[in-house]
Amino acid sequence: MILTLTPNPSLDRTYELPALERGAVLRSAGDRVDPGGKGVNVSRAVAAAGGRTVAVVPLGGPEGALLARLLEEHGIEVAGVPVAGSTRVNVTLVEPDGTLTKVNAAGPEIATTAAEAMLEAVRARSADAEWIACCGSLPRGPGPEWYAEVVDRTHRGGGRIALDTSGAALTAALGRRPDVVKPNAAELSEAVGRPLATVGDAVKAAQELRGRGARAVLASLGADGQLLLDESGTYFGTAAEVVARSDVGAGDASLAGFLAAGGRGPAALAAAVAYGTAAVQKPGSAMPAPADLDPAPVTTTTDIPVSRALTEPTR
Repeated sequence: MILTLTPNPSLDRTYELPALERGAVLRSAGDRVDPGGKGVNVSRAVAAAGGRTVAVVPLGGPEGALLARLLEEHGIEVAGVPVAGSTRVNVTLVEPDGTLTKVNAAGPEIATTAAEAMLEAVRARSADAEWIACCGSLPRGPGPEWYAEVVDRTHRGGGRIALDTSGAALTAALGRRPDVVKPNAAELSEAVGRPLATVGDAVKAAQELRGRGARAVLASLGADGQLLLDESGTYFGTAAEVVARSDVGAGDASLAGFLAAGGRGPAALAAAVAYGTAAVQKPGSAMPAPADLDPAPVTTTTDIPVSRALTEPTR
């Protein structure tokens, strides 16, 4: 079982448009609503693969009730924590060439009592969890050290934790030795305070995060592939080029694949790449099912192309 904690979940509404024209009345060629938030997406990917997953989420207002219903329809066990205010609604506009325009709401402010209730829900439901995946931005209310507290409590309970966040929350948690951190290239660059222009730059940045406490780093480099640095070595994973329909939730699908495959070594990295590649070919934030996965074109290697320029270098 994989338990996820998403402190700032959402309802994700996606509209597919023939063109995005500012100031115009636009008619959607297709639309969908999905339960959203990084940890929620991890749970959705695990459930789509037939695995058991529990999602700890704050729920507020009718939006929160709809989020809980959608999660249950996906086969996800919901450990909901009532909060004041309403669960946020995010909007994504998709153009035919794959360009995405996102509007993310701030979400409700989480009171101290509700933040503690989420930590207690994690403790109460994690006894048989193989992994706890703690994902996404922090809501208004909890300070950046809140994720560090989640890591501490997980380890005190004998569990393993994967942390997918950024900024001050990531920095504060590194010293508590999370078992895995999963930054993308921009988040990795922010964490080390310098731009990344090559795969080698990303490797050095990931090594720095390990030096600051992370036991393993799974770094997504977008179309360029993924890096894994853990106690067994440094690995680089790639897949065949595909036509991307939407990259919303692709990193979350990657993390789900990585954890479901054991969360260690090249086999887990290969699963992460396969899941992420399948996810970008799905509409909106839809998660891939096993039938969508194509592991054949996925390769992993310890021969890292350190001089390869990143397609999208960070600034």
